Amino acid sequence: MPSEQIENYIKNIYKLQSNEGKVTTSSLSKNLNISPASVSEMIKKLAEEGTLTHTPYKGVELTGEGKKLALRIIRKHRLWEMFLVEVLHFKWDEIDHEAERFEHIMSDKMEEKIDHVLGHPLIDPHGDPIPTKEGELICSMSFPLTDADEGSTVRVMRVSDSNSELLQYVSSIGITLNKQIVVKQKMKFDNSMLLKINDKEVNVSPTIISSIFVENVA
Repeated sequence: MPSEQIENYIKNIYKLQSNEGKVTTSSLSKNLNISPASVSEMIKKLAEEGTLTHTPYKGVELTGEGKKLALRIIRKHRLWEMFLVEVLHFKWDEIDHEAERFEHIMSDKMEEKIDHVLGHPLIDPHGDPIPTKEGELICSMSFPLTDADEGSTVRVMRVSDSNSELLQYVSSIGITLNKQIVVKQKMKFDNSMLLKINDKEVNVSPTIISSIFVENVA
C-alpha cells in the first residue's frame, strides 16, 4: 500500500488537475506546504513508479493508475465525511481534517461497512460526488451561483469545502444543500448578489457566491 505521504501527493495532484487543469511543482508545493525541492524529488519518484508523468513546461499529470489511486483515496475521505456528519453529528465545517486522519488507515472491509451503514451515498455533506468502488465519478450538472440569472430560483447542490470559515458563514445565513434560494439582484459594481433565503434578504460577496454551486428550479 502507498504511504500516507504518497497518498496525499496523489490526491492533491488530482484535485489541482481537476480544478486548474495544470499542476506545477510550485502549485503543488503551495498546496501541500512542502518545499519545492522536496516536491520535485517526490514527483521524480512517482514518475519512475508510473503513477504520474512530468513534462517540462506542461507540468504534472496523473497516469491512469494514478487517477485510479486518487479516486480510491477520495472515496474513503468522502465516506468518512458522511459518517462523521450522519452518524456522529459533526458539522460540515468540522469534518475535513478528521476524515483526513482516517482515510489513510481505512481497510476495504471498513469502507464496505461504512458505505452499507450510510445507504451507499452518492455525494458527501458538501455535495461533492463520492467515487464508486470501480472508480467512477458521477458529476452533477450544477453551475456556479455567479452564473445564475437575476430573478431566478435555484437549488444549492454543492458548496466548496476548501475553507471551514466559509462553510460556517454559509450555514449562518441559512444556506444548506438542497436549499432553494432566489437571486433578487446582481450588483454589477462589485459582483455581489442580493439573495432571498428563508424569507430573508442577504447581500452575499463574490467570494462566497463563487463557492456555491446550484441548479435551476423549474
